[in-house]
Amino acid sequence: MKDFKIPRENLKRLVRGGGLCIAPDTILVDGIPVALIYRVMPSTMYDSGWRFFTGSESNEYLSNSRFNGVYELNTVVNYCPDTIPFLDSPPYSAFRRSDGGEWVNISHDVDWQQWA
Repeated sequence: MKDFKIPRENLKRLVRGGGLCIAPDTILVDGIPVALIYRVMPSTMYDSGWRFFTGSESNEYLSNSRFNGVYELNTVVNYCPDTIPFLDSPPYSAFRRSDGGEWVNISHDVDWQQWA
């Protein structure tokens, strides 16, 4: 059982009906801030298409299913509520946190075949 940084009983209802998303333990267990979000075409009817990362995860880490999970979108945005304004963005949208902390749209700079 994972020891999440924000206990289930402390999660707030920030979004409704957002579907599911993918996020690694670096966010939900270690509490490292989200620095990269992107949305692909949903793979199931419950998938929002959203993927959340800190930017520090290696390919090896991300390929290990023990360190990644499928969560309700509301659960993950409790760790990064400043991403809520982007959640209505269409598939093939991507945003990265700048060194100054602002979110920057990087959708046109992404190799979507690599991230899909």
